[in-house]
Parts: sequence; C-alpha cells; structure tokens
Amino acid sequence: MIDATYLTDIRRTFRNYRGLAERALAQTSDGNLFTAIDADANSIAVVMQHIAGNLRSRFQEFLTADGEKPDRDRDLEFEPQPLSRDELVARWSAAWEIVLGELDRLSPADLERTIHIRNEPFAVVEALNRSAAHTAYHVGQIVFLAKHLAGPNWTSLSIPKGQSKAHSQGSFKQSFIPSRS
Repeated sequence: MIDATYLTDIRRTFRNYRGLAERALAQTSDGNLFTAIDADANSIAVVMQHIAGNLRSRFQEFLTADGEKPDRDRDLEFEPQPLSRDELVARWSAAWEIVLGELDRLSPADLERTIHIRNEPFAVVEALNRSAAHTAYHVGQIVFLAKHLAGPNWTSLSIPKGQSKAHSQGSFKQSFIPSRS
C-alpha cells in the first residue's frame, strides 16, 4: 500500500514542479527569458536547458539504462544557446513527457529495483527522490528569476503575502496569470 501511495505522490510532485516552472515562464517575456542577472548567473533559459537535459538523461529508459546518457553534454546545458522560446519550450516539454511517461509506467514492484547513474547503483526510490530534489532546486531558481524580472507585474504562484487568512477561510481568489508578453 505504501508503495502505491509513494508512486502517486512522486508523480504529483514532479507534475507540481513542472507546473510551477511553467506558470513562472508564462509571466516571463521573451527578452527576460534569456537575461542573466549578473555575469556568473544562469538565465531562466539556461536553467530550463539544464533541467531538460538532466531529466531526459535520467528518465529515458529509466529502469534499463544508466541515467547518465552518453549523448548528454552537461557543460553545454549551462551555455546560452541560440534558441527561440518555442524551441526551448519544445525541449523542455519533450523531457517532461519522458519523465511523466516513465513515472506512469512504474509499478510498486519497480520500487524494489536498482538503477544506475554514472555507474553508481541507486534504489529506484532513492533515484526518484534525488531527482525530485534536484528539480525542485532549479525550479526555485526559475521562479525566483521570473519574479525578480517581472517586478511589480508578478502574480504570485501560491498564497501572496498577507493573504493567508483569506486563503484559510476559503475566500482567497488566485489572480489570473497573464500570458507572456
């Protein structure tokens, strides 16, 4: 029973992180998508490239192939690429489809298996938790950057400051998140 509950939760966790990132992305202009806030910082686009590369590598053939695929160039993920928003989002979406597809195929029995990442063995649960934590870390960066770059035009992705009571009382209404400009 706990195995089925875990699978439901980890699927929901990954979907939630994808949703947070995409709701932040919806509030990010094309120009700001590629803006780094200083010389050593990553832009939202670079963080998205990295997440997409990492998730594709880790989850493609999740149970049967090493999680570090030979065609992955991790260092290149951290270099700005001459991509349009649509190209970037297509890579992002393709990686997420792999992740969510693999998660949906997992059975409780699969949680007893061992997989490998860079030839190092990991229990499936351990690999899933590690990937969720890594993804959360970078989604937080995307949200932070999107909020910073949007300034006063930002619409909160959760309960805005000062709205906790209204939310608890059920009278909180989330504002519509505008499309990208």
